[in-house]
Amino acid sequence: MDEYSRFVDWDKMDVSAQSQDTKELTCTDFHELKQLARQGYWAKNHSLRAKVYHKLISNIPCRTVTPDANVYRDIVVKIIGKRSSSSLPLPEFVDNSLIPTYCLNAEGIGAVRKIILCISNQFPDISFCPALPSVIALLLHYSKDEAECFEQVCRILACNDPSKRLIDQTFLAFESSCMTFGDLVNKYCQAAHKLMVAVSEDVLEVYSDWQRWLFGELPMAYIARVFDVFLVEGYKVLYRVALALLKFFHKVRAGQPMESDSIQQDIRAFVRDIAKSVSPERLLEKAFAIRLFSRKEIQLLQMANEKALQQKGITVKQKSLAPPKRQNVHLAVHAENFKSEIVSVKEMRDIWSWIPERFALCQPLLLFTTLEHGCSLSRFYSHSEGHEPTLLLIKTTAKEVCGAYLSTDWSERRRGGNKLSFFGTGECFVFRLQPEVERYEWVIIKHPELASTGSETENHTQPASSTLSSSSIPSDPSDRLSPFLAARHFNLPSKTASMFMAGSSECIIVGGGDGQALYLDADLNHGRTSHCNTFNNQPLCSESFQISILEVWGFRDTMNG
Repeated sequence: MDEYSRFVDWDKMDVSAQSQDTKELTCTDFHELKQLARQGYWAKNHSLRAKVYHKLISNIPCRTVTPDANVYRDIVVKIIGKRSSSSLPLPEFVDNSLIPTYCLNAEGIGAVRKIILCISNQFPDISFCPALPSVIALLLHYSKDEAECFEQVCRILACNDPSKRLIDQTFLAFESSCMTFGDLVNKYCQAAHKLMVAVSEDVLEVYSDWQRWLFGELPMAYIARVFDVFLVEGYKVLYRVALALLKFFHKVRAGQPMESDSIQQDIRAFVRDIAKSVSPERLLEKAFAIRLFSRKEIQLLQMANEKALQQKGITVKQKSLAPPKRQNVHLAVHAENFKSEIVSVKEMRDIWSWIPERFALCQPLLLFTTLEHGCSLSRFYSHSEGHEPTLLLIKTTAKEVCGAYLSTDWSERRRGGNKLSFFGTGECFVFRLQPEVERYEWVIIKHPELASTGSETENHTQPASSTLSSSSIPSDPSDRLSPFLAARHFNLPSKTASMFMAGSSECIIVGGGDGQALYLDADLNHGRTSHCNTFNNQPLCSESFQISILEVWGFRDTMNG
């Protein structure tokens, strides 16, 4: 049909969706390009999409020496020789069983393997890149020849812009991206997350599949639309689309029996057959409708997860073996080693599914219990300080069970001197286990308009309920840093830190989650809850309650002893 048809099997392509209108793309403004990509401006003209891809990829900032088409022509014969492309052994950094063909003809299918081997020759630093075959197969549809496709893929791989993340090329980057996706699901897809926890023995393993949904299972018409936007906006688009896929899966499959013995297989099948329920336009619309989702947020989470993996020594894929399976998040709470007077092993496993992924491999370690250490608040602090994060569990005399995940060391309370000082991060949350299980997120995450932007001093001295004040609204929400991570971890201004925890010699305050706040008195015998009716949630427990047992748990690294 045109000069970019060499590798295309047009019987497989949806020709009816193609327009013969010879559009051109002349704009260079990023915001205009972003809108055109999201609207599918070049999606219905094969030749135009090819030209746009070439233009966008040509503008990617790359290493000084980046292999081009001429390099491919020089090395392909030496590397491939006279061997049949179908029998070519692939490098270990790709999954040999997951080489998508999309709408390629026989020549194109063979060309994918040839290009992969030539890239392996030119990029010896690539150690893990499961998305590579899909990217090559997709770009071959819009390339004049193998050499041009090779050059475009090389430019994507050789991008040297530190602010522009494209394709994971190491096991550390891939694993941390999976953990980051799990964190995002936990925050933005709570209903789907509940389903995953209920039906999966290993929720982390399910989320580790997220890139396969995109670069393996998603049909050609869908991944091409995703790639249109990805080339303009970068890596965050992939997270958005994967979250949208999970949201649609939950909407379509919630309440229905599983079709296989594995939720992973069910999600893969749903993505393969997504055309039965969701159009490409609807998928992208859903992806970009997710609010409070920024590149800064992703970068901070990625940094934290990479650091956690490095500390655990998980940096490379074991050669000649399947990728090392991360320890099952549920098995991190071992029944034989866990004993609590407040929660069962199953209940603790439910809590463990809510915590940030970088701590999910740790095992709970009992730091303080009123049954053994008494009800002294000073003793509570002395046993809890030096541990970050911690888990607070409370059982009332009415047999209600509630608690909080607290991301920050209690020693931070001293920075306010004798005044009640608030600290913590947006990863904190409060929860209820009895009579019903419910988690309450940090209120600012769901309702940013309620965030106070007062002075640093005011932020540190006002009561927790001040987070519910709407007297001061951020002028530009895009300027807000990630609500997930502590500002001090990344040398950010302290005024950007969250308010969630507070402690003095007289009381403890934990709150802000969807209007829920928990107050404990100095003798750890009595407490009360504050509930904002604006959000129509059930309170954590009785408005005023008597504590039967209180426990504080830390997180022990099971991999480093």
